[in-house]
Amino acid sequence: MRVAVIDLYDNEPNQGMRCIQELLADAGRYLGKDVEFEIFETRYKNEIPDLSFDAYISSGGPGSPFDGLNKPWEATYFRWLDHLWNANQQGAGKHVLFICHSFQMMTRFFEVGQVTRRKSESFGIFPVHTTEAGAQDPLFSGLEDPFYAADFRHWQVIQPDHSRLSELGGSILAIEKKRPRVKLERALMGIRISPELVGVQFHPEADPAGMALHFREPARQAALIEKLGVEKFDRILHRLEHPDFITRTYHAVIPNFLRGVPVPALVG
Repeated sequence: MRVAVIDLYDNEPNQGMRCIQELLADAGRYLGKDVEFEIFETRYKNEIPDLSFDAYISSGGPGSPFDGLNKPWEATYFRWLDHLWNANQQGAGKHVLFICHSFQMMTRFFEVGQVTRRKSESFGIFPVHTTEAGAQDPLFSGLEDPFYAADFRHWQVIQPDHSRLSELGGSILAIEKKRPRVKLERALMGIRISPELVGVQFHPEADPAGMALHFREPARQAALIEKLGVEKFDRILHRLEHPDFITRTYHAVIPNFLRGVPVPALVG
């Protein structure tokens, strides 16, 4: 299987790309077949893959999902997505997983919801609730309702356009945690646009052990405690280190996505 990884981190240090690469490098263990992957620095170098790959994973990234307006890289990204969509309408069967920042970009491109700034940052390990469609979707196979996910964002997707989703053949797969005391709409956490294209607002690639080590680095730990407080910081660490939280999500979502990718048989 050949996978293109579209890097939208704009050359900023991050854990997401490390986690994605480790999952792909380890694919032989859980897929029973090896994965070759290539990274394209779309936001930093305006690189984009062609349509020869079996699957595509489009990463998270910093800043606003509107940062690319009138910039070459966003035009390149949307042109690639337009070409891929059109190829799929002709039966190309190119699968894409959109993560966090890419999820918001996908929403903008297909016009299936409103992308807005949150009143406050979401930062932690939180429950995600599946919809009826999400409970049946192979992307979430093996996960309970709710399941837990790493969620770090200032932006959100709300006010889904159900008629547009229906027109595309898509569905809402998941929404954010219940907040009985908050009089705000719950954001979308998973959308399937088509059988081949699916996106999640959270970070399914988040590696629990690696993220825990990352957060425990002294300078980072001090900064996070100052930002979040000791109680919330300790809760994040507990959920990173306990197997009932994002460990299950890490071992489910991206592996499930790759399992659903058809790979042409070698001939000769």
